[in-house]
This record gives sequence, structure tokens and C-alpha cells, in this order.
Amino acid sequence: MKKLRMGVIGCGDITKYMMLLTKIDRSIKFAGFADPDESRARKFAARYKDAGAYKDYSQMIANEKIDAAYIAVPHYLHYPIVKDLISKGIHVLCEKPIVTALDHALELEKLAVEKQVKVGVNYQYRYDHACYRMVQAAHNGDLGRLYYGICNIPWSREASYFTDSKWHAYKETAGGGTLLTQGSHALDILLWAFNSEPVRAIGSTRRAKFHDVEVEDTAMGIVELSCGGIIQITSSMAAAKEQPVTITLYGEKGTAAYTGPYFSRVNFYGVRIPRYKAEGRGIHALSRSMNAFVKWVTNGTPYYCPINQSIPVLASVLAIYRSAESGKAEDVKKY
Repeated sequence: MKKLRMGVIGCGDITKYMMLLTKIDRSIKFAGFADPDESRARKFAARYKDAGAYKDYSQMIANEKIDAAYIAVPHYLHYPIVKDLISKGIHVLCEKPIVTALDHALELEKLAVEKQVKVGVNYQYRYDHACYRMVQAAHNGDLGRLYYGICNIPWSREASYFTDSKWHAYKETAGGGTLLTQGSHALDILLWAFNSEPVRAIGSTRRAKFHDVEVEDTAMGIVELSCGGIIQITSSMAAAKEQPVTITLYGEKGTAAYTGPYFSRVNFYGVRIPRYKAEGRGIHALSRSMNAFVKWVTNGTPYYCPINQSIPVLASVLAIYRSAESGKAEDVKKY
């Protein structure tokens, strides 16, 4: 059986989850690793026979036959790297956000269609079994007409989050703070559940804990949907002690309440729901997402978050940011 030759661009902590794929999926071969700190690339490459290690991803692409690439680099590098890979006919799984500007996301979406390249965005909560069960209950009408959804991400980060990875601190390189980086996971789940276009947003952001950075550590927002539903999001990296993410969906027949992502669960109130289960293999949702991407590329099994599915999340987050600056509600830009 011909194996999918994967390249990995960015060899930080999250890459170790990608490495687990070879234990559950024999159809993958890691052909190369690239990281500006070449020692990190060599560390991962040493685990695999004939895998190359590179400082520059373009050298890896030139020297290794790469069918698909996993990208886990600072946000500002997503656009040029993803565009380059699509242009070369290489399938892409990119960590979220796909990019930090809506016009760039739309450009990449169009280019992927033209080049017939599969581009996925790793919103891995879609592969959390509890999140998936909640969303399928919504899509199958088990909750009835959806009224509103609320999500809260009360996470905690220390100063090292910014000092160890300085790009996190600046709008130009990160695109945003907690709302874009942490909160967008939960917002994505609610937008997926409603399956309705976001049209208007209002929000507020703060640097409550970290004052020497440009991005927010606390954000609140409301997103209005074309179906009449409403989403409320609160996201923070300033909690004194990190707490679980909660996502609650209220419908005319019942309510779904998710807690996670560690030891995740969903409780239903007012309704009995079948045990819908997400695709993909692996203990962790991140591993299942990566495995599902490979299956999408190799045999066409639909991936839950292709690039077009990630764009409503980005558009909503950017509208909340504009509202925080203007002090008034802002339209979500069309996509």
C-alpha cells in the first residue's frame, strides 16, 4: 500500500500529537520535519527512518516528496506557507486560525478549489465525542429550534506564554489574543451547531492581567445569526486557576451542556439523545482530527473542518474585535 508522505512544519509541543498517528494509522510516512530551530526538527526526524530535518520548510519541500503537510507555526506565517503549499499541490492541515485576515482566508479557499487541494483547519473540538454528540443532536432536530448558545473559556496563562513565544504578544504576529487563540474553538462548535450565518456582533476586550502586550487576555462577545439565534462567548487567559470549557446550547425541546476538553462530557436536559460518535481514531480529539484529515486525503472521507468551515469563525471573531474598538455593534463581513 502506498503511504501518504507527510511533512511537518513547526516542531513545537503540539507536534507530539501528530507523532502518535503512526501508532494508529499505518498509511502515513513522515518524510520530513522543518523548524527554524533545526535541533527540534532533528529530534523528531530521528524517530523515523529516512525522515529529513530542515531549518527552512522550502528546503524540505524541494528535497522530499511531500503529499501533505501539517502546519503548527506562529499565526502570521500561516498565510504565506499555506498559499505556497497549495500552489505546489500539497494538501494542508493547518492549526487554527487558518490566517488572521478574512480576505486572505477567502483567497486561500478559492486557490484550494482551483488547485484541487484539500485544506483542513484543526478545530479539533469537532472531534471531541461530547461536542460532536451535542452538534449532531442540534443538526438532527433533537433539541428542536435552537434559541441561543453560551460558551465560556476560563483559562489561565502565565507571563512565560508571551516571553517564551514573543509573537503571542503582538497583533501583527498573533492576530489577536484569547478570543482568537483559545475562545474560537468553542465559538466554532456553536456556529457549527446552529449552521447559520453570523450577521452582527458586539463585544469588548481587556488586558486585565497582562498589561505589556498588545492582545487581549479577556474578551466577551455576542454574535447574532441569520436564523435569529444568538451566541454569547466569554474567553480569558487571566483566570486565577484554569477551569473547564463550558458550551451550552438551548433549544425549544431541550438543552445540551458540554464540559471539557479533558474528561469531556455532555449532559442533555429535557430530551434523550442517541450516542453519536465522531470519526477518527485516537484517545484525544486532536489525534482523531489528525487521523480524520489523513483519511480525507487518502480515501475522501469528509473532514469535519475544511477551510470553508473555518471562515465563519474568523469573520465573527474579527467583527467582535472591530466592535471592541468602535464601541458599537458591527456587521460580520460577508464571506
